[in-house]
Amino acid sequence: MSASTASTYGRGAAILSLGIGATGLITFAYFSLASHSLAEEEYGRISLLWSAIFITVSVLYRPVEQLLSRTIADRDARGVGGAEHLRVAATIQLALGLLFALAALALRGPLEDGLLGGSATLYWILLVAVLAYAASYFARGFLAGHRRFGPYGGLVLMEASSRCLFALAVAVGIAEGQTAVALGMAAAPIVSLAVVPAALARRIRPNGGDDPARAGPGADSALLDAAARDEPAGREPEFTLSRGAGFAAAVLLIMLCEQTFLNAGPLLIEATHGERGAALAGFTFNVLLIARAPLVLFQAVQTSILPHLTRLRAGGETDPFRRSVNLTVVASVGFGAGVAIGMLAVGPPVMDLIFGGDFEYERLGLVLVALGMGLYLAGATLNQALLAHGRAARAAASWATAATGFVLFLLLADFDDAVLEVEVAFLGAAACLSGALYALYRRV
Repeated sequence: MSASTASTYGRGAAILSLGIGATGLITFAYFSLASHSLAEEEYGRISLLWSAIFITVSVLYRPVEQLLSRTIADRDARGVGGAEHLRVAATIQLALGLLFALAALALRGPLEDGLLGGSATLYWILLVAVLAYAASYFARGFLAGHRRFGPYGGLVLMEASSRCLFALAVAVGIAEGQTAVALGMAAAPIVSLAVVPAALARRIRPNGGDDPARAGPGADSALLDAAARDEPAGREPEFTLSRGAGFAAAVLLIMLCEQTFLNAGPLLIEATHGERGAALAGFTFNVLLIARAPLVLFQAVQTSILPHLTRLRAGGETDPFRRSVNLTVVASVGFGAGVAIGMLAVGPPVMDLIFGGDFEYERLGLVLVALGMGLYLAGATLNQALLAHGRAARAAASWATAATGFVLFLLLADFDDAVLEVEVAFLGAAACLSGALYALYRRV
């Protein structure tokens, strides 16, 4: 790995870590303000609306973000010109947005009356927010592939900040009610796009960033590696709509499984616990923020490591590829262990201070979620390595197996404490996922 490539990756990860780290804290503040300002049932609806929006946008739109990020990085490393990859990605994104709009309109009754407690306003906020995120995630993939990490960080930071202002307005009395808090979810992706024109105004160099390095001498070894794997030498197959859609479909399944891990617990609790279901779902959502908030920060690593690993693979730099993956996996597990120690020491009082409410946070459960978070981050790193190798379908199979086991456990287990059941299931599923992806990565 050239010093220039390593430096670019390091700068990108650092910039994104700052921007997305601040985003995670602001997101925490949004829910903290909402939790203190709204009744438990209203806050439960806010958390369910958030889950519905981000399940949908992550499943539908992050595949195109990952597709663009990997494809742009690969084409730039190999010196391939043209814009067909942008047209293919835009076509897929538009089709996914249209599919969502049609499905949401057809299912308005169940969404509005079931999930959102009969609120037409929350339903329209859901519809507008999801459609707005189509443009946001396309922009993210474009910026990540070209290693424009400063504008990328600015986009997500502006998104979180503008959303939090709505909760702050309710907290200080300028506005009131769950509708005002929820409006921030629709406004945020629209406002965040303000950074895109400025980013595009600066000419992006042909190699995709500020690093002038292109595929180096290691490219010859990449051709030999490709031949050994019976893959086309010198370049990947032509980027077509069917090939792009195949990659996006596999990543879409991965994103669906990811959101299952983070949101199936609260949604199942809301559906099975009657009148107290919404409040208990909000409490469970708060517990899982221990995993969700670091995942927001980890987006910096995911965003920067995929184009980085793709460039290393295109250049045949096998050892730097492995070092990058191993270092990130070790750091992820270590971070999870550190958070677990913190939860063991001061977890319950800290959670009470941040979120308030009538529920009591159990120390053991918080530790379980923290440990699961570390394993989950390790699995997410291995997943990016497999995507860089073009093994999206095989990775998706591992995700689907782990997610299915997670949901079956929640449906079949009979814990007296529903929240503890979710915590145990999350740790077990994260361990299974990271183990399966590691085994696949070793074979690749």
